[in-house]
Amino acid sequence: MRAFLRHLRAEPPRPAPYRAANYVPLKPWQVRGRRFTRRGRRGVDALEVAEFLGQVADDLAEAYAALGSSRRETERIKDALKRWQSQRAREDLAARR
Repeated sequence: MRAFLRHLRAEPPRPAPYRAANYVPLKPWQVRGRRFTRRGRRGVDALEVAEFLGQVADDLAEAYAALGSSRRETERIKDALKRWQSQRAREDLAARR
């Protein structure tokens, strides 16, 4: 019965808003490797585009690193909370006896 109630309390995973199921986020190496074709005489400045893409790739790499760090910290906190709750439950059970 407890497992059933825990299952009801658990929140279902939320899908990311406005994204297709097959959406794959860009990786920094994909941004760095992107090349553009020139169209006519008034094309883009290849050096400016490369510099901008490098900056975007660096920002993406930093964001992914922060996200990974945040996820690791969240898991650490969840594990500590579970251990504390288990210990507290054992202490409460022992106190009742």
